[in-house]
Amino acid sequence: MTPDELADRLEAAADNLGPAITRRVQHAAELGRGMIRAAASGRPGPNVITGRYRSSWQTVTRRIPYGAECTVGTDAPQGRRLEFGFYNMTDSLGRHFYQPPFPHVGPAIPRMQNLLKDGMRDAAAEVFE
Repeated sequence: MTPDELADRLEAAADNLGPAITRRVQHAAELGRGMIRAAASGRPGPNVITGRYRSSWQTVTRRIPYGAECTVGTDAPQGRRLEFGFYNMTDSLGRHFYQPPFPHVGPAIPRMQNLLKDGMRDAAAEVFE
C-alpha cells in the first residue's frame, strides 16, 4: 500500500467514523434503557403498579464532532427516590418516610459500559474494513 492509498483510506475512515459511532452509541443506549426498564419491573426493583414509571425512561442521542453522546433518563418525580431510597425524611406534605432503595439504574451501568466499549471497537473495525 502506497502512502497515498493509506491517506485515502484514512480519510474515508474519518468520514465514516462519526456515523458508525452514533449508531453504536444509540444501540447501547436503547439496550441500557431496556435493562433499566426490566429491572424496574418488580423485585428486586420497584413494583409495577401502572407501568407509567417504567415507560417514562427515554433515550436521547446527539451527534458531536467525530462521535456521539447519549442520555438515558426519566423525568418521573419518583425516579431518585426509587433508586436511592428515602430514609428518615419528610416530604413537602409533611409525611415521614423510611423507603428502602430499589436500585435499577446502578446495576445496568457496568453492562452499558461494556456495550459501549464493544460498540467502539466494532465501529473502528467497520470503518477500516
